[in-house]
Amino acid sequence: MNIMDYPRNNSHPTKPGRKIVSLDTCLKNIGSLPSGSSRVVFTNGCFDILHKGHIHLLYEARKLGDYLVVGLNTDNSIRQIKGPNRPVIPEASRAEVLSAVEYVDSVVFFEEPTPYGLIEQIKPDILVKGADYEGKQIPGEDVVKKYGGKICLISLINNHSTTIFAKALSTPSDGKKEKFKKKTHKDIFIKKEDAEAAWLQTQKIESR
Repeated sequence: MNIMDYPRNNSHPTKPGRKIVSLDTCLKNIGSLPSGSSRVVFTNGCFDILHKGHIHLLYEARKLGDYLVVGLNTDNSIRQIKGPNRPVIPEASRAEVLSAVEYVDSVVFFEEPTPYGLIEQIKPDILVKGADYEGKQIPGEDVVKKYGGKICLISLINNHSTTIFAKALSTPSDGKKEKFKKKTHKDIFIKKEDAEAAWLQTQKIESR
């Protein structure tokens, strides 16, 4: 059966990049939602090296409402709060990967250390953060509570954080620390003759 003969859904998924919008466009999108019955949910983060913990938070956040806006720290914003070695992934790539997650409706960048300004403008019905904010002041919490919005803390998945994964990526398997060396084109690709030699070796093993 030819792959083109398989039945398919005629509806096409939203192209990820189309979800990356300006604040003005985000507000227009929210304004077009059915009034009175639509709940807007907001969460934010760096989302550097997207992992299972992020997906869990986004899924749980989207279940709380009808439209999920994700405030995304720019590279400059991350450097302000996490230092010069972060982010690992540039903002354009982080945004596109994040926008490919089906639970996300809009991704909006912010340059400041916190999304306080975004929250003031968007006025979400529900502000979502991870449970690690228990007992801490959440940026924008005062704004949301002032107009009757809700704050929701989502439980975290243990041992899933970008900091842990970034450290693991920069540490050799023997546990010894070494300076990260950026791979070059020559490091990544092997020579044609080496590849042919490896293939011939596998044929010898299989013929035994």
